[in-house]
Amino acid sequence: MNRTDEIDLPADWEDDSAPDPTSKRRGRVALIALLVALALVIAVGVVVGGYLNSLRTSANQITTVEITRGASDGERPVAEEGTGHNYLLLGSDKRSEEEDDSQVTGQRSDVMMLVHVNDDATEVYVMSFPRDLWVEIPGHGEGRINAALAYGGLPLAVTTVENYTGVPIDHVALIDFDGIEGLVDTLGGIEVDVPIGFSAGGHTFTEGPQQMDGEQALAYVRERKQFAEGDIQRNRNQQAVLRAIVVKLISRDTLTDPNTLRSTVDAIAPYMTTDDGLGTGRMVELGLSLRSIRADDLYFMSVPYGAPFTTSGGAAVIGTDEEKMDELREALRTDETGTYYAQNAGTY
Repeated sequence: MNRTDEIDLPADWEDDSAPDPTSKRRGRVALIALLVALALVIAVGVVVGGYLNSLRTSANQITTVEITRGASDGERPVAEEGTGHNYLLLGSDKRSEEEDDSQVTGQRSDVMMLVHVNDDATEVYVMSFPRDLWVEIPGHGEGRINAALAYGGLPLAVTTVENYTGVPIDHVALIDFDGIEGLVDTLGGIEVDVPIGFSAGGHTFTEGPQQMDGEQALAYVRERKQFAEGDIQRNRNQQAVLRAIVVKLISRDTLTDPNTLRSTVDAIAPYMTTDDGLGTGRMVELGLSLRSIRADDLYFMSVPYGAPFTTSGGAAVIGTDEEKMDELREALRTDETGTYYAQNAGTY
């Protein structure tokens, strides 16, 4: 699959937004494309077409990992047909050069999001996990959910989330925070809707829409100590940046510019690790399936958390609102996440 002509496009695929009939093919090619290469990093979009060959070379910089389950991991949740797809998105500070990239152990994931795409690929729900959420980590007993990555790399992180949510993860992607800085700069900056003003890292963030470059965006998503709700507010800030990146990525200015597309993949690929099933061909399939997604089709929330408490060992952690979590598990399992969101938006 080296050219757009060799990709099986859906029968209903048309780019009605092309301003000039003579440019329809160019617009269609551009709008087929890149989100999932960045897709699990930013959670939705449309990815490559005629630029697939050059982007394939860039995408080869992405590290891949085989996802397996150990003897102590329990049975994997069974995927039910017609109930959508689930992706796990992780963020972490920069890895050392000596680390084993095949496992990515030794680091904790300060960003952990479950991305649920409904079955007809018209809506995307992005759910953040508080990093101090107290859960069962297979083979390690109870611990903070962000410790799963440190204990067992991407395989254990996937297993922990699958066991906790009760639904299978189709694909997983990890990105170093440094990759976010380069991505934002490649896009020419982003406009973030800042919910709470604060200062950090030599930058001042004021409530309301604010233009950010990569360095500012990185400082913004890292800060948590200044907030009364700590990591919960940081999750909201990370979601605000994620939305801003998606808006910029799926804008016509980005999607119709092959150089920007290629530079975007070049900026992010060296900082990405994914499961080995997320190859270039699969990325294109996912991009095609998400071709109608726009910013208004993204819905952000948190998994339902309970009150903070202190463990017997003296660790300050966050509990689970089990009643609401059971509702979310059922919604994910039956592809009724939209109903759950409508009933609980703004609660967590």
